[in-house]
Amino acid sequence: MSHPNIELIERFYTAFQQRDADTMVACYANDVVFSDPAFGELVGEEVHDMWRMLVKHAQDFSLTFGDIEADDHDGRAQWVARYRFSQTGRDVVNRIDARFVFRSGLIVEHRDSFDLWLWMRQAMGVRGTLLGWSPFVRRLLRQQARRGLLLYRGQLGR
Repeated sequence: MSHPNIELIERFYTAFQQRDADTMVACYANDVVFSDPAFGELVGEEVHDMWRMLVKHAQDFSLTFGDIEADDHDGRAQWVARYRFSQTGRDVVNRIDARFVFRSGLIVEHRDSFDLWLWMRQAMGVRGTLLGWSPFVRRLLRQQARRGLLLYRGQLGR
């Protein structure tokens, strides 16, 4: 029998594979903190809505996950997302390392890390290759990701 927090991570990523944002969100505490190189740090409902938005708009999406480890407090996993980046129509394969912190059977902290320059090279082609290393361009990407989330959240009436 595996640890309950391993099962929680498996439930989260299985739901992600199935584009089931409600089940994904149910794995999180209400005050969850999420961070990744594209969105920066998000809290609570921002996190929930980010997953709802990404699942809703995913094109040609598939996901695999594995190397899950967890105990009562911390956990980790690796996952790979394959999808078409809607803004350029380019295919992306993003390899992500995830770190988790748990409280009362829920995820309270989720931190994804990946090679942003590699992602930008895939998603944006030559422009991403030439400019993806730039802190200025990375800030622009984060602003664009957050703007998309704000627009989505506005559509939800929040």
